[in-house]
Amino acid sequence: MTASHAAGPPPAVRRIADLPGPRGWPLVGSLFQLRRDVIHQDIERWCGRYGPLFRLRIGRRELVVLSDHALIADVLRDRPDGWRRTQTLQQVSREMGLKPGLFGAEGDSWRAQRRMVMGGLDPSRVRAYFPQLQRVTDRLQRRWERAADEGRALDLQAELMRYTVDTVAGLAFGRDINTLESDGDVIQQHLDRLFPALFRRVMSPLPYWRWIQLPADRALDRSVAEIQRAIAGFIAEARQRLHAEPARREHPPNLLEAMIVAAEEGRSGIGDDQVSANVLTMLLAGEDTTANTLAWLLHLLHRRPEAMARARDEARRVAAGADPLTPEDLSRLEYIDACLSETMRLKPVAPFMVLEALRDTQIADVQVPAGTMLWCAMRHDALQAQHFADPLAFKPERWLGEAAGSSKRVATPFGAGPRMCPGRYLALVEMKMLLVMVLSRFDIQSVSAPRGAEARERMSFTMVPVGLQMRLRRSEHAA
Repeated sequence: MTASHAAGPPPAVRRIADLPGPRGWPLVGSLFQLRRDVIHQDIERWCGRYGPLFRLRIGRRELVVLSDHALIADVLRDRPDGWRRTQTLQQVSREMGLKPGLFGAEGDSWRAQRRMVMGGLDPSRVRAYFPQLQRVTDRLQRRWERAADEGRALDLQAELMRYTVDTVAGLAFGRDINTLESDGDVIQQHLDRLFPALFRRVMSPLPYWRWIQLPADRALDRSVAEIQRAIAGFIAEARQRLHAEPARREHPPNLLEAMIVAAEEGRSGIGDDQVSANVLTMLLAGEDTTANTLAWLLHLLHRRPEAMARARDEARRVAAGADPLTPEDLSRLEYIDACLSETMRLKPVAPFMVLEALRDTQIADVQVPAGTMLWCAMRHDALQAQHFADPLAFKPERWLGEAAGSSKRVATPFGAGPRMCPGRYLALVEMKMLLVMVLSRFDIQSVSAPRGAEARERMSFTMVPVGLQMRLRRSEHAA
């Protein structure tokens, strides 16, 4: 793959050893120059110092860091044949007891699962699910009304994760798990342990868990067992529905039943392991990413009152004429859609991606041998003044009008190429539905980080805001 974008004679080819980069220490490289919780920020700073292509050694691992958005897009379009997720990630996942669903699958296995998952999450399926999505949103509204009446602060991320888990379980599995109306031991609490543990182990210089078990590792094992038990229950219930109503096999009403039918008929290379793995993939991907984006958005909106007022007015205008909301109503949310785009530019849940070359290739003028690990700094260019004026400011209006078209090539929160996020339509619908509810039914009194500061970013496989709490008051102008 050649990813040169300039006219004229081809540049001289460089090797990875010719690239600039931070000077590391013997044996450990730059390991102790990087802070795990904010490693994305540390590497973004180095992108400014060393340029769009540089080399980096972390322990025994040598990586190439790439921050140019156009070159990153070329790499992503070369998946799954030219690039894969790293073998380290897959090995750690297996050791945790996690099977490779669509997220971790490669090659033909990925292609088979991709077709199935895309079919289960296409816009027509999401539109058909709209009444159930409205019911989940109504439950969240009642839960937040109680908190407002009691003057109680909400743990924003935890609340939003309940909402997104309930949404995904209903659409993808046909299961109303209703964590919003349960304060007991819910699956969401166990899911919350997986991403932090996966990130911690992938970034660990030594696989200590193979020899000793810390309390956090024992808690992780218990959570994985509980999640697997819940997934087995989802699958058993779906099989019972298919047995009781054979007509469901002709047109499975949800993704889980479609995967079970394909597995039982030996079609598309889908087996029982892939069914179980994709249930977990959907729960994890649908929970964390959407919830974190919503939390960031509410925080950013609250810190810019004029943007909050404009979004609130739009939500109330749409909600006033809709009972219940429809997909067409959500399509009228022009400013709220711009708020989402601006949030995902500033606070993408995946500010970087690490890939591994499957064959010898070339990026710009650099030879990249097979097996090379490539750190794609996905957010870097989206925070640069040459692409966005006043790039660190929250300005949703920059996404209105014709100029937004070129901006979408720089900020790609859902990825690019064949492995672009298959759940992006569902995620946007979920987020707009919730935002209409909260902005039309409540006045947001505060969305605050500890000590009233700007919310701190923390990498935990996805990028999460630390410690956000929200206080609401019922609106006198509720639709």
